[in-house]
Amino acid sequence: MGLITNPGLADSLAAKIAAADNVPVSSITPALPVAAPGTIICMGLNYTDHIKEGGYDIPEYPALFMRGKNSIMAAGQPMVRPSCSDQLDYEAELMLIVGKGGRHISEQNALDHVFGYTIFNDGSVRNYQRKTHQWTPGKNFDDTGAIGPFTVTPDDLPEGASGLKIESRVGSEILQSSNTANMIWDVRKVIATVSEYTTLEAGDLIAMGTPPGVGHAKKPNPRWLKPGETVEIEIEGIGICASPVIDEKDAKSKVAAA
Repeated sequence: MGLITNPGLADSLAAKIAAADNVPVSSITPALPVAAPGTIICMGLNYTDHIKEGGYDIPEYPALFMRGKNSIMAAGQPMVRPSCSDQLDYEAELMLIVGKGGRHISEQNALDHVFGYTIFNDGSVRNYQRKTHQWTPGKNFDDTGAIGPFTVTPDDLPEGASGLKIESRVGSEILQSSNTANMIWDVRKVIATVSEYTTLEAGDLIAMGTPPGVGHAKKPNPRWLKPGETVEIEIEGIGICASPVIDEKDAKSKVAAA
């Protein structure tokens, strides 16, 4: 968070990194890009073909919902299938990290408020999502939303992170494959829209919605995530967010043994 709120720290951090010994990336345990994000705002319907596969009409205003802190975890940590449902679904998403807060941000200036971009797997428990029009239960099960492991600053990506291949898979099975250029509401529009009703703050996270190919829409049968699988979300130029899937009872056993 210090790097987000005080960009001047980047130079001193770069000097420390240059002086440090080399460490293999594989030996690093990822953490959340923001240790304690203030607000986590998610787009629900932002790719036309995903809207159609879900049976929804294309909305005139973005479908927005929020996630709580217990629902997210760092990339590499287990994604937990709850004991009350076997309908754990995946959603590959671009996520932006707010670097500069504000209210009533214009589209013209919106990208000035982006610190960087990362990857989000908006794990959704579908039968609980459909218990209410607000989606809150199905989008907030503990340890279902993986974030990271890399954050890429805007200068290393196309404007607004548009035009990037986005894909989800389990092993060699490709589940979703699209491009961030296909988003209905781009980063500029989403920041401007959200800041109409709330003050954005540095460290807030905004997820940009998922493309078509989600598990509940697979034909002839839904494709739910199963314990023992590893789901990967890859976005061109950013990296891969990989999450092993475990059952809730196994997660509880690990906690009890710790």
